[in-house]
Amino acid sequence: MEWMQLILGADREIFLWVQKAGAGEWSDRFMLLLRKPATWIPLYIFILYWIIRYARSFALPFIVLTVVAAGLADFSSASIFKPLIARPRPCYEPSLEGLVRELVGCGGQYGFPSSHASNHFALATFWYWAIYILSGRRWNWLFVWAFMIGYAQVYVGKHYPIDIICGAALGIFIGTGSAKLFEWWYNRNQAKKSPEPYPLP
Repeated sequence: MEWMQLILGADREIFLWVQKAGAGEWSDRFMLLLRKPATWIPLYIFILYWIIRYARSFALPFIVLTVVAAGLADFSSASIFKPLIARPRPCYEPSLEGLVRELVGCGGQYGFPSSHASNHFALATFWYWAIYILSGRRWNWLFVWAFMIGYAQVYVGKHYPIDIICGAALGIFIGTGSAKLFEWWYNRNQAKKSPEPYPLP
């Protein structure tokens, strides 16, 4: 279809623009750093500290659903959608040969949707809503964190922008579902703590 070709063409052009935008030694190192799991260990420790410090009685379901959200996002993106849709990564695209700046290895053949995007947006979405339910705080910066990781995936040549957008949508869907489970558990727990009304005479 013509509209699909237009979208895919724009996707490739944006991909090439992102790869070149601000390209340099410093930005290359920074983007590579964003992709490393070890970079975000302080964030995970902070989230764990916060839930234990300010909502200890809800820490177990919070941690369990964090693992569930990340696990579902990773499994569905990598084991279901990637082989089902089978869209090659930019580094496997013949029309882009010689144009892609491969800052990391090409990895698996298929890249749609991005597992990095789905995983981190699932976490960001679940944490955002769970923390809002517990404290009323809106930690919007969690989505900035997830976006930066997704942007880095395009910058280093691993994914097209559409891979990131659809991975993010998948992650938001899974994270929201996990947050709904947490909300149900929270409301159920709070209801148990409420005093029983006196029976009418």
